[in-house]
Amino acid sequence: MGFTTAELQAFRDLPMPDFVGPEVRLLLVGINPSLWSAAVQAPFARPGNRFWPALALAGITDRVIDTSGGLSDEDRDYLYDRGIGVSRFVARATARADELTADELREGAAILRQNIATWRPRVVAVVGISAYRIGFGLPKAAAGRQDEPLEGSEVWVLPNPSGLNAHHTTATLADAYREAGRAAGIVPA
Repeated sequence: MGFTTAELQAFRDLPMPDFVGPEVRLLLVGINPSLWSAAVQAPFARPGNRFWPALALAGITDRVIDTSGGLSDEDRDYLYDRGIGVSRFVARATARADELTADELREGAAILRQNIATWRPRVVAVVGISAYRIGFGLPKAAAGRQDEPLEGSEVWVLPNPSGLNAHHTTATLADAYREAGRAAGIVPA
């Protein structure tokens, strides 16, 4: 399955739902969906995105999940059974995350806070330090485990898997993600 640039533009600003099961232990939070993700209604779906390969390499999943054509019911159920959920700061799709405004990120953080209070994951792992800093008003936040919980959940700020974040490899992403997976009890210690 593939899309032309013009076809993808038709998905601009479309929302994408959260993918969170009833007993989420690790909530992975992206910035917002790509146009490709909005087109197929699946998280981190753009071919070449390193999110799913990094999760597999980290031991959070036992295989690379391919969402480029959508999230299959089998893969969704697998994630839910493992206690893995995927959300985002902003629901609307853009070609690049830098198209979002600071107000959108702050509004998204407020909604995310409400959702975390409802879902009650053990660990919230935000994959995007800039969105975390802006959204939660913490300009000096550093990557890694945060000192302050969020609605009772432990918080980790992890590198974004976008290809635009070129100073991280799939292996370095996996190393960072593994720590959050251990804290959530998904990856063995």
